[in-house]
Amino acid sequence: MHLDPHTTLSWAYQLHYYLCFRTRSRNALMSPKLIDTLNEICDRHNYNVLRLKTYPDHLRCLLSLQPTQKISKVIGTLKANSSPEPGFWQRGYLARSVGHVRIATVKEYIEQQSTHHGYNSRLLPPVFSYRADQPLTLTAQHASFELNHHLAFATRYRVGVFDSRLGEMLSRYWLTVASKRGFAIDRISVVPDHIHLLVRTIPRMSIEECALSLLNNGQYFVSKHEPKAIVRAGIDGLWQPSAYAGTTGKVTTALLKEFLS
Repeated sequence: MHLDPHTTLSWAYQLHYYLCFRTRSRNALMSPKLIDTLNEICDRHNYNVLRLKTYPDHLRCLLSLQPTQKISKVIGTLKANSSPEPGFWQRGYLARSVGHVRIATVKEYIEQQSTHHGYNSRLLPPVFSYRADQPLTLTAQHASFELNHHLAFATRYRVGVFDSRLGEMLSRYWLTVASKRGFAIDRISVVPDHIHLLVRTIPRMSIEECALSLLNNGQYFVSKHEPKAIVRAGIDGLWQPSAYAGTTGKVTTALLKEFLS
């Protein structure tokens, strides 16, 4: 069975990132005009500034980004366009995801999907959940980062496709995809017509790239190994061409805004 892959997605999203980088050798080289320069750069490249604060030897900012934007590219653009001289910025950066709720709340929400949708009372609940026992360590050169994203995908027309067996099969396959593509999956919750995940990405991968990898590989896997599930559902593709993505972290966006005020 051949199903056309997705090349782009319609998004509902809220993606907030805390970024920090410093001057070379921590020299006090900050210019009073740097804030204006950085705001102009962000406006030109569609980086929404939530907070921006300069210190004598480093910069801290809180940005709201789009699903197609990569953290590594954003950092490179900010450094290259704000540097008044070669070597102004030190190599490397810090990047953390934050959100309106803390990561512990997101984990609990994902794990409670069976109860939330009333499947836990069934004798054979058509659900599957996964939790990483030993979360995979992600690394990138010259970067300290922790980029957590809550993803949600729905089946085409919200038709029930998954049962617990197929949900487990797909989840195990997705773990191999993540390992090959360089991102990590920490939580998965599968119910018949939609799936929630908690994923960690590397700075050079946009969340849209991550989502498309999951959706297209997932559709390929199901159409190859369980094509009858799609035929029974009467759909011409496994997924809706849309997704939700939200960042989360150990602190909230509101707390970080207050810190940077």
